[in-house]
Amino acid sequence: MTQYVINGGTPLHGTVNISGAKNAALAILPATLLVDGPCRIENIPKVTDVTLMLEILRDVGASIRLLDDNTVLIDSGGVRVGSVAPYEQARRMRASYYLIGAFLARFSSAQVAMPGGCNLGVRPIDQHIKGFEALGADIHVKAGSIHADARNGHLTGSPVYLDVASVGATINIILAAAMADGLTVIENAAREPHVVDLANFLNSSGADIKGAGTDMIKIRGKKRLNGGTYAIIPDQIEAGTYMAAVTAAGGEVTLNNVIPKHLECITAKLTELGVDVEEFDDSILIKREGRLRKANIKTLPYPGFPTDMQPQASACLSCAEGISMITEGVADNRYRYVDELKRMGARIQVDGKVAVVEGVRRLTGAPVQACDLRAGAALVVAALSAQGATEIGGVYHIERGYEDIVGKLRGVGADIRSEEIPEPELLTANAT
Repeated sequence: MTQYVINGGTPLHGTVNISGAKNAALAILPATLLVDGPCRIENIPKVTDVTLMLEILRDVGASIRLLDDNTVLIDSGGVRVGSVAPYEQARRMRASYYLIGAFLARFSSAQVAMPGGCNLGVRPIDQHIKGFEALGADIHVKAGSIHADARNGHLTGSPVYLDVASVGATINIILAAAMADGLTVIENAAREPHVVDLANFLNSSGADIKGAGTDMIKIRGKKRLNGGTYAIIPDQIEAGTYMAAVTAAGGEVTLNNVIPKHLECITAKLTELGVDVEEFDDSILIKREGRLRKANIKTLPYPGFPTDMQPQASACLSCAEGISMITEGVADNRYRYVDELKRMGARIQVDGKVAVVEGVRRLTGAPVQACDLRAGAALVVAALSAQGATEIGGVYHIERGYEDIVGKLRGVGADIRSEEIPEPELLTANAT
């Protein structure tokens, strides 16, 4: 098994190139199932979640050809009606549920394992099902898989009102509606950048989607979509994580290949902490010298502060002057990482969805364990600012969403390495 070893306390200086957005890639790759002809997808991040999605597409019959580390050519002409997403792969990743919308759009039926991914509490797919049913599909769960079938042999456009602005449900309904008969209108739609990126990809293939990026999206179904070339947007959360790394460790770093507007919600809060951020066309400069100031943070759907940046922000606030408060307004069970930060000397008290963070002068290195993707990123951020060595286990969580995080951090002066350690021995007890 692999762990990261980080000797903290060194300010970061240099340049980091931000990869393509994981969450956009995980929506766009299944969307290629709707397209007639080859799709060349550029700027895909080299992370394990994306690799797993490509494996699933290959297993259902798509032709997958990697042109380089970040470019793939996909032709779904070989996918046939009745194709089933492989159970073991699909259940390991939450984004596998996008295959339901894609298969419904193309074949009017789908069978996909219940999704997995990070354990962030109750994240039901009831809004997805509500949308599919509104479009004319019958949904039921059998033997751990979701089965969906269009009642009349095809989907029909319909109004859909989401009770919550769910990113996953918005994306899945867009996929299903892109080839449905007539007009679908999604109200209270999610506005996140990767929702917009999916709509832009589909529109570049001939779809008719309007309003992505607002709370009302209109999709007029098309009978046929065409292949082409599309580049995925930069990763907002990866960029935000490196912004947090500089915030915690200090120094001066330029992030290239970003969309500054997507980062405004993060930039505004880090500026409040005392960080200097300068924006350019497709890059930003982050600089931090003095002690961080306290701040209060509440996570909200985009364009609010992202829930996926909440753990990294907690790591930064752990070394800020005074007492800060974090309110989690999106996800459940987001604070599982807190006990690991406490091992490093953080003073954080959690009550429900509120965390009170009393800043300390400096964290100290300790053996810690990543429990999910963003929790792992928070431990990396904390370790960069800590005194002494931090050993981070469970880094497979981190590698689900960060391309070459060790190499990128070493490139800006961090003392970090990846090392293999023996698997822990299983304890056995003899019956007496």
